[in-house]
Amino acid sequence: MDYSVLCDAVLVKLFQTGDEEAFQAIYRKFWHPLFAVARKKLYSQENAEELVQDLFVDLWERRQTVQIDDLKNYLFGAVKYKILNQIKAVLIRQKYENFKIASLSDHDCHTENLLAYDDLTKALELGIAHLPDKTRQIFRLNRMENHSVREISLQLCIPERTVEYHIMQSLRTLRCHLKEYVGAV
Repeated sequence: MDYSVLCDAVLVKLFQTGDEEAFQAIYRKFWHPLFAVARKKLYSQENAEELVQDLFVDLWERRQTVQIDDLKNYLFGAVKYKILNQIKAVLIRQKYENFKIASLSDHDCHTENLLAYDDLTKALELGIAHLPDKTRQIFRLNRMENHSVREISLQLCIPERTVEYHIMQSLRTLRCHLKEYVGAV
């Protein structure tokens, strides 16, 4: 069957039943337009690629429960929210870094801020320690040493999609592990 000629509604129905070829047809049809939107907003090809890949991984994982009335609107709405979440994460990371610098350089630091910083640092390290070895290694390379997915892939001799999978898994695990620290943000 030639999936490229099927309308979006049919592709969605097939995809929701677990039809991988229907999912691949959706991926091929929408990956480039979604990437273009993400690239324009994030100013980074690598971040845009990662974001769109993550969107499709999430879509596949939620295929049986996701409600899609209009596939194009759904995907472009999803990429919009992922972009906003990524920008928010960058702002939070910058805020954390600024807090960290201020905490370390200010001699009149409040005890409460130091305790909160120590608690967050310990919780993060504990969360990282609970990750599987390969996932922990890839997370540290990507998020702490700022290596790109491609660099990690070449360094560890594994496919880029595997690197992306491990990054996604580590972020999900850490998000759950650190929910009490990021819930107020």
